Amino acid sequence: MNVFLWSVTSALAGFLFGFDTVVISGAEQTIQALWSLDPGMHGIAMASALYGTVIGALLGGWPTDRFGRKATLQFIGVLYLVGAIWSALATDVHSFIAARALGGLGIGLSTVAAPLYISEIAPPSHRGRLAGLFQFNIVFGILVAYLSNAALGAAGENAWRWMLGVAALPSLIYAALSLMLPESPRWLLSRKQDRAGGLAVLRLIEPKATAAELETKADEIIAAAATQSSRFFTRALSAPILLAFLIAFFNQLSGINAILYFAPRIFEMTGLGEEAALLQSVGIGITNLIFTFVGLWLIDKLGRRTLLYIGSFGYIISLGLTAWAFFTGHYAIVPACIFAFIASHAIGQGAVIWVYISEIFPNRHRAEGQALGSFTHWLFAALLTSFFPQLVTAFAPGYVFLFFAGMMVLQLIWVRIMVVETKGLPLEDIQKRLGTA
Repeated sequence: MNVFLWSVTSALAGFLFGFDTVVISGAEQTIQALWSLDPGMHGIAMASALYGTVIGALLGGWPTDRFGRKATLQFIGVLYLVGAIWSALATDVHSFIAARALGGLGIGLSTVAAPLYISEIAPPSHRGRLAGLFQFNIVFGILVAYLSNAALGAAGENAWRWMLGVAALPSLIYAALSLMLPESPRWLLSRKQDRAGGLAVLRLIEPKATAAELETKADEIIAAAATQSSRFFTRALSAPILLAFLIAFFNQLSGINAILYFAPRIFEMTGLGEEAALLQSVGIGITNLIFTFVGLWLIDKLGRRTLLYIGSFGYIISLGLTAWAFFTGHYAIVPACIFAFIASHAIGQGAVIWVYISEIFPNRHRAEGQALGSFTHWLFAALLTSFFPQLVTAFAPGYVFLFFAGMMVLQLIWVRIMVVETKGLPLEDIQKRLGTA
């Protein structure tokens, strides 16, 4: 029960991540009109949180290793809180961009620290589901953001400020709850060299274990860390480095963030009115939540690789049909295709990415590996979100969705030839399977 409660608490960073990432979708057209933004500046404003996220992900390994997983999670709550209030009070586009970037910094840090923390405290048999709670909270935050936007859409000319500002309340709650988390035993043992502290947390995680069993576990964690080079970019780590990079790369080249950010606009392209488009966006959030449940139920049963297979086929079919619909004018099927796309993402990449990256690196380099995967994810997310408005202006939407479908064909090939299964294995055993021990 202790591990579950700690996992839920740390995963709440994902709720703030999901809410903050998508809440902008209900305000983006108002912001563009309010400050008379051209497509280029509009794209930068929309992606400003993502640029902060890129920096947070790139630098996230350092505080997570230097100050610990717990302290980093607490700092994330503060960044979310300040970013939400500042965004709501912004008086010009430059102030808005700075505020969104600050919140994005918290998102980037959360994608390093939260999945990593959960993977280090969770038992192997339930690690997929517990680490997957981070993704569940992301999609729950996305759904709440869509519902909040729909509810506040008629709140007048300052509705967009309320849409962004309400994130302050859950940010405050999360920051308070994170004070009750214990430190990761693997960080205490392998980084801080605090054997007594590490054993104390291991005893809380496994209360039925004997003192001898806990001592053996501590010795295994310390020994595994001792075999690792202090350098990250080495030939020994080439397999997990490439896996982390490619799973993050393909995650974004599916088009997921562009669709989440610009869902109302995409639906309006099919002829739906603005209010109907916002309601359809709520449908995306509900679909995402339901199929994330399915993904979390299956991840420790079928394994990470199988879920990536299922998601890849779903991506290819749904994106291909969306492209066909835009080319031929059969717009009526677009909402259903987008919902199918979201379901495929939730079962596949959505359920797997943060779990998988947090598993494949050895203890000594887990924070750096998580930072690499997160940085790659957010770099491509920022680029895609920045250029998507210009892409759908310069090219027919069908070509854009066809490109995404083609990238998912490449993902399917990658899963077939490179992805290694990690289901049910202790973290130290995964090191051996990947040749990093």
